Amino acid sequence: SAPGKIILFGEHAVVYGRPALAMPVTQVHADVEVTDSPRAGIWIHASDVNLHAELNSLPSDHPIASVIHNLFFSLGISPFPPLEIKIISTIPVASGLGSGAAVTVALLRALSAFLSHPLTDEQVNQFTYEIETLHHGTPSGIDNTVIAYAQPVYFVRGQPIETFTVGAPFTLIIADTGVRAPTKESVGDVRKLWEADKPKWEKVFDEIGEIAQNAKEKIENGAWQSLGALMDANHSLLQKLTVSSPELDRL
Repeated sequence: SAPGKIILFGEHAVVYGRPALAMPVTQVHADVEVTDSPRAGIWIHASDVNLHAELNSLPSDHPIASVIHNLFFSLGISPFPPLEIKIISTIPVASGLGSGAAVTVALLRALSAFLSHPLTDEQVNQFTYEIETLHHGTPSGIDNTVIAYAQPVYFVRGQPIETFTVGAPFTLIIADTGVRAPTKESVGDVRKLWEADKPKWEKVFDEIGEIAQNAKEKIENGAWQSLGALMDANHSLLQKLTVSSPELDRL
């Protein structure tokens, strides 16, 4: 099993080296069950996405197929054993909650444990990042990190993982517009803006990074009442980056 994740502050700017705050969302999760199969082949059942197929019938770059192929190759497993893989996820797809990374993490853990080659959190994290790179192009690494370690992180790309403490408990409501927005597309849109006018967007990324740093201090000091205003300020910058929508603005 693996949890979802939410980026509280720093989304998109984190791809460009600014800090972000993120935490696991255990109320939603991906669950994977692996069992021996009485029939030949590796059969994948993911009802949430209407997938019921044998591994070899899927293209090699399919998100689930690529995890299985890459893991078996790295573990030197050949021929592939006959397996039934059942995947269930309550994480909304393409909603910023890390559904793809969570399925990858759960699938890696289930398969490696079943094959008696359990992976460390660090190995799961690195493997998931490589899979994310295949499908998102230039991921920041935040999804795989939060989900693999299942703890809050203060994340700066390429730097050692930092966690942070919560000075006083607080509750967040996560609202879903129901509008799907694949990560790869929104990351690509921001990159086009940045490439067209780097100085302008670097300033915006700086502002987002400063808000993330400020938010971390507020959370650690128990001053969570200040977070709403910081989220509003952060959202106005995301609007400039064209990654919002009327539905999100209304929320």
